[in-house]
Amino acid sequence: MTSPALAHQTSYGRMYSRKIGGLPEVPSITTVIGQASMSLDGWIGHMAATAVTQDDRLPAAVGSSAKLRTIARDASSAAETYRNAAAERGDRVHTYCEQVALRALGRPHAAAEAREALLEKDEGGFASRFDDWWDQYRVEPVAAEVTIWNHTVGYAGTLDLVARIGGRLCLIDYKTKGTDRDGRVKALDPKVVMQLAAGCKAEEIVVDATAGTWEEWPHGKDPMLLGVAVGETEVRTMMAAPEVLPAYWSRFFALRRVWESGMKVAEAGVPLRPVGPPPAPAP
Repeated sequence: MTSPALAHQTSYGRMYSRKIGGLPEVPSITTVIGQASMSLDGWIGHMAATAVTQDDRLPAAVGSSAKLRTIARDASSAAETYRNAAAERGDRVHTYCEQVALRALGRPHAAAEAREALLEKDEGGFASRFDDWWDQYRVEPVAAEVTIWNHTVGYAGTLDLVARIGGRLCLIDYKTKGTDRDGRVKALDPKVVMQLAAGCKAEEIVVDATAGTWEEWPHGKDPMLLGVAVGETEVRTMMAAPEVLPAYWSRFFALRRVWESGMKVAEAGVPLRPVGPPPAPAP
């Protein structure tokens, strides 16, 4: 996951401050969405079992408890290792997408270096497919990596791209996705609609993060909301259906209250105190 300049990792999740060096004040969009917990026990177990069966040391470990314990211990972290690798890959892809937009905006960029970073990891397909998508959709960037703030509800976040496509203003969120057995990029999680709905409610954007200067959101109230799945074989562009946005916004609003209640509980103090038996009755 990329780390915007105003973002802080806290015990309450990622939060944003109003300027660099300032105190964190509100949760990030992704932190709020993360309050909708989803069990990954099945996936974690699958990753561990797969790691065991694919371990080259397994044949030699049969009959040796010590060797089998070593394999099991290593396999127990398979899901975490996979998740971390996927997050690092996502950062590299997002960086490339951002640098392409900065280049198109005529601003300082490191697009060549970002592409090289992907090539070094044998991930050049992500860059090539993104370039194809950029040209095919004739993207006209307005702003990249835009940090936004909503005072009414109390949250902040960073939009990957504000752009015009086909004459329509769009808010775009990139998701780096793997490829399925048919060579198609995997589907976007519907939660991206909640993320886009929250971005659409931006009230301010940062102008100068160092000085803490903000201005009113300048891009209108009716943009098209696009989730863009960037894969090695293709890029898929999905629009958030306008008729579902009220429901997803309502869900986000409720999760923001869940986050706040969790913080209040955490700060309330020791929840349980020992109580001794009552005094014995007088004789």
